[in-house]
Amino acid sequence: MPTPQTLSSRDPLAAAVTEAVVTGDLATLRALLAAHPGLATARIAEDRAGRGPGERSLLHIAADWPGHRPRGPETVALLVEAGADPDARFAGAHRETPLHWAASNDDVPMIDALLAAGADIEADGAVVADGTPLTDARAFGQWRAARRLLEHGARPTFQDAATLGLLDLVEAGLAARPAPSPDEIDAAFWGACQGDRPDVAARLLDAGADIDRIGWDGLTPLDAARAENARDTTAWLLARGARTAAQRAAADGA
Repeated sequence: MPTPQTLSSRDPLAAAVTEAVVTGDLATLRALLAAHPGLATARIAEDRAGRGPGERSLLHIAADWPGHRPRGPETVALLVEAGADPDARFAGAHRETPLHWAASNDDVPMIDALLAAGADIEADGAVVADGTPLTDARAFGQWRAARRLLEHGARPTFQDAATLGLLDLVEAGLAARPAPSPDEIDAAFWGACQGDRPDVAARLLDAGADIDRIGWDGLTPLDAARAENARDTTAWLLARGARTAAQRAAADGA
């Protein structure tokens, strides 16, 4: 397979094709692809604030933040028909595929389009724990994307299952041998609180979870529940004496 060409983001061709993808200008995109064979597989090199240097495929650009591009699914179909790889990897600080980015943006139509084009639903490389697109959707609270990935057959981890309220899978995980480690139970409990799943959280607390575990971004389960406006779980946690990270730090320093 020929090596994809790499274009600087300042290159006029790169700017033109990026604009066509971002705006959903299919006529211009089709004309550019016809005039420049191999463009569908090109990499766009740039140094973006907060993300550092890296190279994106055109499908990454189609799925990039904030997602929900005009005519995004049609753009995916056009690019893949012209030779774009639906499992292209970002080259830089991580290895995410376009499907990871669509999942991180809660972009259900783009998820559908990429999977229809052959994207690997279980691709690794997420910025969170090197996981799958479902890992990104779950970790970033993109609940519609997470549900859609499950509908398409994504295989949830123990923490995924807890966060998404799949109590039967949580019970199966707790009964498995070897059983989940204390750290895995704590992480699943944190996720259940983030996902506003008090029934799952209660089961995991019974299984030994730390109610004040410090998890993602330095948050306790109570912090995570409040950040997601998870009212039922917040009330449940407060009734059981859960603390914020600030309260925990103050108590530990006393």
